[in-house]
Parts: sequence; C-alpha cells; structure tokens
Amino acid sequence: MVDMNMPILIVDDYRTMLRIVRNLLAKLGFSDIDEAADGTQALAMMKSREYGLVISDWNMQPMTGFELLKTVRADDHLKETPFIMVTAESKVENVVAARQAGVNNYIIKPFSAAVLKAKLKTVLGEF
Repeated sequence: MVDMNMPILIVDDYRTMLRIVRNLLAKLGFSDIDEAADGTQALAMMKSREYGLVISDWNMQPMTGFELLKTVRADDHLKETPFIMVTAESKVENVVAARQAGVNNYIIKPFSAAVLKAKLKTVLGEF
C-alpha cells in the first residue's frame, strides 16, 4: 500500500508548474510536498531529507532534471528514490536517455490528474 504521507519533492523552475503539480498531488491525497526550483536545490534537499518520490522537470538551470536524475542514481544513499521526469518535449531520444539513466517514469506536459495518478501507480503501486 502506498504511504500517502510520504514526503514528495517536486522540482521545476516554473512556479506555476510547481503549483499545478502540488495541487494534483493534493487532489490524489498526498500531503507532504516539498518544492525545489532547480536540480542543485533539489539535490541539497534530498541529502537532508529522505523522499518517497521525486517529480522533476527536465529543462532547468543551472542543473537540469536529467543531470539531477543521473546524480541521484550515482549516489548510494539516493539511488533507490523513485524518480518521475516531466517534460514538454516528447522526443524519443530524451525518453530513451532518461530510461537509460534510470528514470522510473516519464510524463509529457501538459497532463491531467488521471495521467499523473496512472504514472504514480506504475512507480509506487496501487493507492
């Protein structure tokens, strides 16, 4: 069973997107949600708190979501963290690169609560 109280980290440099994802997660029943504006901030937060899930945008500066994913997967303490990548680009090579880097799932913007829930189920299980 999925722990609805597990901490979730959402990473996006676009405030509106953070708010949208936060609201969708809240609608699905998740309550412990932290936000980071880029991969560097997210990584620092992940080192100080254990997250049950990371949902990260791809395109950010100075550290992209893809770089964050690769850094997380290379870290012994963080590598098991479920990671969902969010992007506006549906380029096949991006999806392939993210899969090879160890992403758990991939969401193309824009997306609905139903899409988010379906992706979460494949990563976390039924809830």
